Amino acid sequence: MKLDDFDFDLPETLIATRPARPRSSARMLVVRPDGMQDLHVFDLVDQLRAGDRLVLNNTRVIPARLMGARHRASAQGPVSAKIEVTLMEPHAAGGWRALAKPLRKLAVGEEILFNGGLTATVAEKSETDLRLVFNAEGDAFEAALQAAGTMPLPPYIAAKRAPDAQDNDDYQTVFARSPGAVAAPTASLHFDAELLAALRAKGVEMTEVTLHVGAGTFLPVKVEDVTTHKMHAEWGEVTQQAAAEIAATRAAGGRIIPVGTTALRLIESAARATGQVTPWVGETDIFIYPGFAFKATDALMTNFHLPKSTLLMLVAALMGQDRMKTAYAHAVAQGYRFFSYGDASLLIPSGA
Repeated sequence: MKLDDFDFDLPETLIATRPARPRSSARMLVVRPDGMQDLHVFDLVDQLRAGDRLVLNNTRVIPARLMGARHRASAQGPVSAKIEVTLMEPHAAGGWRALAKPLRKLAVGEEILFNGGLTATVAEKSETDLRLVFNAEGDAFEAALQAAGTMPLPPYIAAKRAPDAQDNDDYQTVFARSPGAVAAPTASLHFDAELLAALRAKGVEMTEVTLHVGAGTFLPVKVEDVTTHKMHAEWGEVTQQAAAEIAATRAAGGRIIPVGTTALRLIESAARATGQVTPWVGETDIFIYPGFAFKATDALMTNFHLPKSTLLMLVAALMGQDRMKTAYAHAVAQGYRFFSYGDASLLIPSGA
């Protein structure tokens, strides 16, 4: 299975830099084994059945991009350097793993000063990143980040424009509760209060799980044989209540439909041991590509993904490579908007 099997031509003009407004007005391509249908996200109500269960990732994106400064004394007087920091994920040894620009201007033990009194000490340094320990934790740290940081927009958006105040709302789901992600579960960005209410009125159930999306979600696949790719790890939790709700829906004949690849990867991780979703907490580096045996997922709502990405491999595993090649060719031809702020797809494999 080669990397080029997951390549396709994507016009630059189809990369969305702002979301649709209202959220649920985004387009949605429904893909089934026997064909496709061009709809909108608000049509999701008509595509689901009473007794179906959506699995939502309630992670909350933190404003993980910080502009600060490092100060040093020298024979000529104080010397300062501007430092841009992007938080990647909590570090097992404490603090945060982070990227810094320029990395070469920082040494272990040095302090970086940010707005609002937030500071970070360089605890470790490698050739590529840092471990930073901040002067605040918990709620105080989150409040300091809100004051000092900006939303960590994906590279393909950040290359086109700088983050602004609108992104604080746009790049956060309406059900975000558990802070810790540095990238949004983007399929969930299409949901608003009105759509959630309409789904509940239809009899569609909802379960929340937590997977803190890391910046590793944007890492490219660099190996030609995709089966040798090593996935990044992300922390997640499926609670006892969430597992029980999913089991109840299964027993009643309802479908389990994760919203986004993050929710899917988490429930599939929780189902690996027994074939059923059980309470689970920890880091998952599950890699889903064609040939994967799904144990927890009946259908998937997700955005349109990058060429040669692990997420494109995941949807190909669910629907089949030929079907997804056809679907993506259709999406490009019809002008669907791609990636984090782009349009949605509802993927319903055979038997669902």
